[in-house]
Amino acid sequence: MAMDEVFDKLRSLQDILSKKIELEQEIEESPKILTDQEEVLSRYKRNFIEENQEYEKTRATAGEFRNLLFEAESSRERAERNIGSAETFNMREYEILDKERRDSAEKEQQYRKDVQREERVLSDLNEEIKRITGLIELQEAELSERRKRIDEDLSAKKSMLVELEAQEKEISSGLDEEMIFKFDRIIRHKMGKGIVAIKGGVCTGCYMILPAQFANRVHKGEEILFCPYCSRILFYEESDQSIEEEDYFNGDTASTLADLEGLDEDEDEEEEEEEEEKVSMDFDE
Repeated sequence: MAMDEVFDKLRSLQDILSKKIELEQEIEESPKILTDQEEVLSRYKRNFIEENQEYEKTRATAGEFRNLLFEAESSRERAERNIGSAETFNMREYEILDKERRDSAEKEQQYRKDVQREERVLSDLNEEIKRITGLIELQEAELSERRKRIDEDLSAKKSMLVELEAQEKEISSGLDEEMIFKFDRIIRHKMGKGIVAIKGGVCTGCYMILPAQFANRVHKGEEILFCPYCSRILFYEESDQSIEEEDYFNGDTASTLADLEGLDEDEDEEEEEEEEEKVSMDFDE
């Protein structure tokens, strides 16, 4: 297989793998979208349980006060009947019955207040339970509808994933399996870019300047080469600065540096001659 065809396959494969990886991530993240809403629903249900427990506790307390109220009422009524039915009794007996009546009446009044207080608490708790129940029903309906939409979306994405895998298999035919494995890993870790061009001796993936000899091998396009800095597969692409690029690949950069060194030496010699002339003039004076 010609290298141009290999590079074309890799560029096409890159697009497919990028879409495939993106879909896999979306499929993995989809269930997590419901997490916040499920947490809200769980909190409502915990509140419902707590309020219901408080309601049952308060109802039991109210029942106890009703029993005490009934006993106090019965005690008062009994004392009143005894006082009213007695034909004769001494002062001591009267005082005992009257005290029983008054004590029972006081207890009756207090227990009635206690019952009324507990009934108000029960009413408030009942309203809160109704409110939470409505929120739970609403949240469950929304969660069910959202879960349905996510399931439909997941089904569509999985179908797309199957199609991409089929395309990947077709394009990968004839390519080295180890290279494909590495290529896939690079794309997963390099923002969807596994094959990039070099322009003017620079990797357009990481923008590092490549060694001239290495860049020249990429320029020839006779083998698969990976960037020594970012590990991406490299291919040659002409840049706008074609003359400078040709100089770079032809090794003219070295000669340019040598010319600069020679220029520096000439400038140093001129400076030395000027310095000698100045010293000579000072001496003559």
